[in-house]
Amino acid sequence: VTAETMRNLRQHGLTVDNILDKTSDEELNELIRKVGFHNMKTKYIRETTERLREVHGSRVPDTMDALCALPGVGPKMALIVLRVAHGIVAGIAVDTHVHRISNQLGWAPQTKTPEQTRAALESWIPRDLWEDINLIIVGLGQEIQTEQPKLLAKCLASSDPRRALDLVTTLGMNLAKVHAKHGAALQEASGLPAAAPETA
Repeated sequence: VTAETMRNLRQHGLTVDNILDKTSDEELNELIRKVGFHNMKTKYIRETTERLREVHGSRVPDTMDALCALPGVGPKMALIVLRVAHGIVAGIAVDTHVHRISNQLGWAPQTKTPEQTRAALESWIPRDLWEDINLIIVGLGQEIQTEQPKLLAKCLASSDPRRALDLVTTLGMNLAKVHAKHGAALQEASGLPAAAPETA
């Protein structure tokens, strides 16, 4: 949904001038209507483009403080923007997937907020790995939530299926349930003989 929405915005013309001078709130809302909280995000986009023009000369800021001062931008998004727009890796972007999975794996034990999780992860993960952590864990989290058969097939086809299955079990996947529902498709996707995966 997000990728499709971004394509729509880019095709429309995702510039400060185009959004402020040529795009009504109704049209902007329609362009992003498939994403959650689109009404609030329409307001944030409008307010942010105004601030970009007035304060930053229509340029995207290149500091955490300046980015977090924009409406609707928190630390996670600021870190992603710094990396993508400016090539600056200033920290680990932590969303709900990264927060949950880091706690489940014991990487950030008992943290209550994404910002606490970010501080915990940054305290021990080498800085040269920070750039990749978000993409890897978010991808894994999305597959656990929405593409369990695909993820289970990857585990079964991996170089160490037992450890891969242990990992997804630790992250809350019910192997027996997924196998019962998608067994034939899993067997075909993994190339392995039909047999229910062990859960011990």
